[in-house]
Amino acid sequence: MPEADAAFFMNEVQRIRRALRKVTGAVKIKHELHANSGEHLHIHLFPRYLDDDFPSTPIDYRINESAPYESYEEYLWFIEQMRKELGQ
Repeated sequence: MPEADAAFFMNEVQRIRRALRKVTGAVKIKHELHANSGEHLHIHLFPRYLDDDFPSTPIDYRINESAPYESYEEYLWFIEQMRKELGQ
């Protein structure tokens, strides 16, 4: 990845991380960066809380909930809040 593209990508990750932390009230955000195949790169951002199932360890996908939302309305609220924080 060209250096300018990598810098842009990481700046966007930080911008989204700040918005995610503000909207969710998380104490920290876990980052998982993947480059699985070819010229493909993506990142997962996980809000972390003191009372979550994995407070000081990696998230174990085998036991984690399939959806973090109580309802579809809560999901829509989250999307709207993230859009506001990101200025979209």
